[in-house]
Amino acid sequence: MTTTILLIILGLAMIIIGANFLVDGSSRIASRFGISDIVIGMTIVAIGTSAPEMVVSFLGAMKGSVGLSVGNILGSNICNILLIIGLSAIIYPMTVSRINVNRDMQFMLLSTVVLIIVSLDAQIETLTIDDQMTGNMISRTEGLLLLLFFLVFMFYSIASANRHEEAQKAAETDTKEEEKPVVKKNFLVSLVMFLGGLAVLIWGGNILVDNATILARARGVSDTLIGATIVAVGTSLPELAASVMAACRKKVGIAIGNVIGSNIFNVFLILGGCATVTPLPLASVNHVHFIFLLLATLLFLVSARTSFKIRRIEGVMLFALYILYIIVTISLA
Repeated sequence: MTTTILLIILGLAMIIIGANFLVDGSSRIASRFGISDIVIGMTIVAIGTSAPEMVVSFLGAMKGSVGLSVGNILGSNICNILLIIGLSAIIYPMTVSRINVNRDMQFMLLSTVVLIIVSLDAQIETLTIDDQMTGNMISRTEGLLLLLFFLVFMFYSIASANRHEEAQKAAETDTKEEEKPVVKKNFLVSLVMFLGGLAVLIWGGNILVDNATILARARGVSDTLIGATIVAVGTSLPELAASVMAACRKKVGIAIGNVIGSNIFNVFLILGGCATVTPLPLASVNHVHFIFLLLATLLFLVSARTSFKIRRIEGVMLFALYILYIIVTISLA
């Protein structure tokens, strides 16, 4: 059992290291071909921060551990809001921009609502409520629908970012700076970083999924519980580290944007992609995860809308709610 736990930790470490190399390598390659920083940030870097969840969820679905895949996404999104935003706000109160509230957070709420609808469609049709979601499934068609929402979000976000960049350039026409020589990154090094990061990411994901499943079966608990707790926190470590460091440096916009973007990507891209590859039965998934996810999303949105700031007291409330979520999840296992 000790070996299994050590292998889970090793898998998590490999995922995080691999994701960092993947993002750095792909960003260098994109820069070499003249792709703008905004587009790189909205695509490669944004997807890269969700790479751990992506690898674990895809591998879990392919290996038949559907509960691990879905539990990882639900647990990661809950962790992102309650734990990461909560801790970040406790460290430093977080001012929320109007763009975050009026655009990004609306997409995040939409992703949560759409996820609940496609997950509970069987029970919505029969108007029954059970603890376990027997008969419910995210089908391939619903997976494609989630991917369509992802494309709409990406198109809208990149278009908005480009308009903002053009406005900034127009405002800076009077203050021209000396052009600095562009240093071309070595393409071979960038390619090795990209491929090496991808290989380590997938290898670590395999180790994590296999041993998390072994641990769940040995302890007699569902792989959904393991996915929603241990694996979810582990795959959210990049977001946790980035957001907490950003809060310590009073760069709260990065922390908030990181969480919002990750939650949207997790549902629309990752879960949508997994369901498109293989339908995801949800018999082992408890309603409590969806209840806490919706509650966390609404609390985050209401707190941001009230004063465009997440204060320390609200951070404490979010963090306390995450502790409650873990207690309830374990008690229902």
